[in-house]
Amino acid sequence: MSGQKHGPVYGRVALIGLGLIASSMFWAMKRAGLAGEVTGYARSAETRATARRIGLCDRVCDSAQEAVQDADLVVLCVPVGAMGPVMEDIAPLLKPGATVSDVGSVKRHVIDAVQPHIPEGVHFVPAHPLAGTEHSGPESGFSELFDNRWSLLVPVEGTDPDATARLRALWEGMGANVDEMDADHHDLVLAVTSHTPHLIAYTMVGVADDLRRVTDSEVIKYSAAGFRDFTRIAASDPTMWRDVFLTNKDATLEILGRFTEELFALQRAIRTGDGEHLHDYFTRTRAIRRGIIEAGQDTDAPDFGRGQKK
Repeated sequence: MSGQKHGPVYGRVALIGLGLIASSMFWAMKRAGLAGEVTGYARSAETRATARRIGLCDRVCDSAQEAVQDADLVVLCVPVGAMGPVMEDIAPLLKPGATVSDVGSVKRHVIDAVQPHIPEGVHFVPAHPLAGTEHSGPESGFSELFDNRWSLLVPVEGTDPDATARLRALWEGMGANVDEMDADHHDLVLAVTSHTPHLIAYTMVGVADDLRRVTDSEVIKYSAAGFRDFTRIAASDPTMWRDVFLTNKDATLEILGRFTEELFALQRAIRTGDGEHLHDYFTRTRAIRRGIIEAGQDTDAPDFGRGQKK
């Protein structure tokens, strides 16, 4: 997929919020020639200045309303807690036939917050690219971010299939594999694969902070032992993750409950010296890691191959 020119899927795309995902979308669209013009808006004047300096977007606007004017596709790239108010602000400016999408990692809440503000004649196709790094901000994006990663489309009931197909073509043009999913199922899947692991990583890093018997310098020096991978996850954007847990509450709590049960079973196996239980459990979990590598969603290269990435 990389570097291949596809020709425009949309005449004008507006990116609202200019962090890691939006900036990567811009560079990926540019790489493949997927949009005639890309406008952008960020709430912070500093972010807008940075975007202008690095050439992020063809035109950086000073209001979201200005950015969405005449756009064929508007992508909300703001934290999920902010999507409703942003949508309300831009709704009067959207042209008939335009599509609104987003990149939020929770879908039911986003649909509930955004859909009431979608004007008649405007399509709404929520989406979620399952790609990211621990870095945030306009300078963190790169065109290869979505290559061979999954992007999930969650069309709402009654969505025009052509609007969904067009958005699928954009994501495929940016290098992603695309699947469609129901909103509630999406939120449960993500609670397992992303949200709960992030919460556990934050917790483990917090525990290390509490253990004053292990000095900070020891935690930092000897982190290759496994702690390092928790800290990579726990470095993610705090606003985004606060909103994720507040808006995907039910699924996250369900998976956390399951996690706690498994943890108690492992505690019991360790306490009672049940080596067989531990060995069987670790054998099963090891197979999942192998499956992830075989599916091309990670690499078994040293340092997970992440050293080569920007």
